[in-house]
Amino acid sequence: MSYTKNREGTAASLFRRTCVTAETLKEIFCSQVSDGPDLAAVAQLAADAKKGGFAVDAELRIRVAAMMAHVGFLAPDRTGEVFDAFAVGWLEKPVRATPISTLDLSAGTVRDDLLNAYWSLVEDGVAGSLDAASITERTAGLGGFQNEVFQDRLAQSSLQYPGVKEIAGRSTPPGFKLATLAACPLGSIGRQYHDLIVDNGFDLEVLDGHALGLSKLPPPLDFLNARNLQTHDLWHLVAGYETTVLHEFAIAAFQLAQFGHSYSGSLMAVMTGVAALSPAIGFPILMDAVLTAWVHGRETSPMIGIHWEDSWNLSVEEIRQNYAISPYASPHPANLFELGAA
Repeated sequence: MSYTKNREGTAASLFRRTCVTAETLKEIFCSQVSDGPDLAAVAQLAADAKKGGFAVDAELRIRVAAMMAHVGFLAPDRTGEVFDAFAVGWLEKPVRATPISTLDLSAGTVRDDLLNAYWSLVEDGVAGSLDAASITERTAGLGGFQNEVFQDRLAQSSLQYPGVKEIAGRSTPPGFKLATLAACPLGSIGRQYHDLIVDNGFDLEVLDGHALGLSKLPPPLDFLNARNLQTHDLWHLVAGYETTVLHEFAIAAFQLAQFGHSYSGSLMAVMTGVAALSPAIGFPILMDAVLTAWVHGRETSPMIGIHWEDSWNLSVEEIRQNYAISPYASPHPANLFELGAA
């Protein structure tokens, strides 16, 4: 998750407050976030919101945020069916992938401290007081409010995604070295990855997995989260997502669809919350990107098991061919939000 000031942080300048008060929207959100999803209603909510276009009602937007927060914070095993329903309602076509199994468990209610931290993050995002690093850190920090019961449920739900059972129990390989990448031939994924990191001033790993306590998570969450920190920008290159605001949100949805990535689920809840408290114009653009990327992730072969260390000398196209990966077809220019904020 190598985010820079030109990525997620720019989003704060793209959304400004609406005439609907934040307090009213918060009341609606809190009244609905614990409600279990009815899939037909989810698809209809998406269809209704899509019809609203650039003037979509704030109440519809906050209901979308509440549903994404429900699966992000309470029922991660229902993420697959809920996002599939959102995609069907918004995109008006079925997802061509096997449904992701649920665990058929009750959801409970969102803890007050988690809800308060979430809402504070949303309001700060709308106010434009967050940079990319703080959005990343605070979104990741929402996981710290979850208990062991939720983590166990999240671990079990992640095993329902294609390819995850095969990597469960793996140890995270050592971190990548820039010198290794620099020695790769021109045109290779290793050299392209090196240049992306160096030219943009990115970190190989933007967050410290040890400090986050990833090794203490139950399997397969320990491997999934640590490996994602290592390889996030490689996914950008191979899956065809640029390092822009819109495509950061899109690739989060792609990774959520690939292996139930908990951080990505939280980010979906945060950014739809920000979009609900902001002018409507940004909401359909966000949803277009998120839901097309979700479908892209669902219809793409699992990437979490790729052993990148054996592939440094291959080209991006060769890796795509080896793993049957098609690049993302973005519904909007990748830098649309940057252009709007200029």
